[in-house]
Amino acid sequence: MSLDRFTVATVNLYNLQLPGRAMNPGQEPWTAREYARKIAWLADRLRDLQADVVGLQELWHRDALVAALERARLDDDYDVLADQATGGRITCAALVRRGLLHGTPHWVDDFPPALRLHASDTHDPQAPDIDVRIRRFSRPVLRFAVTPRTDRPPVEVAVVHLKSKVPTRVEREPWFRADPDTFRPHVEALGAAISTIRRTAEAAALRVLLTDVMKRSDTPVVVLGDVNDGQHSNTVNILTGQPRYLVGDSRGGTDTGLYTAQTLQEYRDTRDVYYTHVHEDLRESLDHVLVSEQLYDNSRRRMWLFDGLTITNDHLATQDHRADGSNDHGLVRVAFRWAPVAA
Repeated sequence: MSLDRFTVATVNLYNLQLPGRAMNPGQEPWTAREYARKIAWLADRLRDLQADVVGLQELWHRDALVAALERARLDDDYDVLADQATGGRITCAALVRRGLLHGTPHWVDDFPPALRLHASDTHDPQAPDIDVRIRRFSRPVLRFAVTPRTDRPPVEVAVVHLKSKVPTRVEREPWFRADPDTFRPHVEALGAAISTIRRTAEAAALRVLLTDVMKRSDTPVVVLGDVNDGQHSNTVNILTGQPRYLVGDSRGGTDTGLYTAQTLQEYRDTRDVYYTHVHEDLRESLDHVLVSEQLYDNSRRRMWLFDGLTITNDHLATQDHRADGSNDHGLVRVAFRWAPVAA
């Protein structure tokens, strides 16, 4: 199989779990009726997307995803990468169009050995030592490869879901219980800081994994997922390496850089309406598609040309996602056209 057009998408499933099964603490399980609405809504969206690769977040049970595919009559079209979705925890997953999967997918729980977030000699006499002892991803990263072109190297794909901005609950910590009067007024700030530190560590760990694949390599890389931060956030800057964009036709590209599809779309548009999440009336871009230089228009090593980005986000206006079965994130779809740079 050799495609002339290659499409990818990222979808946060908003806790896709079987009815009656436990989910997050404090979250009511889906009733049979709510579950049916979720399956119907997701089936319609997957039928609309028709992407070659769909990265998925917040999947609890594989059977629920299969039910949505069957309802959409797409179950014969995709390989389902959801081995870890057995109902007990949130996982990343993916749908890969039949015939494209290369090798065996795997999930990465542990941070790579090359990640160390410890510094005692910062060349700044006013900066104290720092030691962040996080060793695992909150949500294991799904990694696999696809072959949209049999005459070129496989495309490496990572599906990710980094720690959210929701403040970490600290009320049960021993230090909090030992002196609650001191800490209770500051639980929001303390919890938000802990979540940010965790998300930053996860971004750095993923960056290490990606650099190992991309450095001095022609391997195309695509990252799909909910990184819980915006286009110019520190989280995304760590992931991308902040490469330059406007460098002239076929003259740019960075060996280990990643390019945000959001930015690529902005260069094609006269108006930016990219948002994938709404919280307290604040519209944010949390869900991203990041690509290596082989999928960047102006790269001297370009294989694929950016061919447009679309977002499905009208459903974010609803006040009750349980009522209509919708997700609480927008769906991002990005297309590429086979157009290698001439030698």
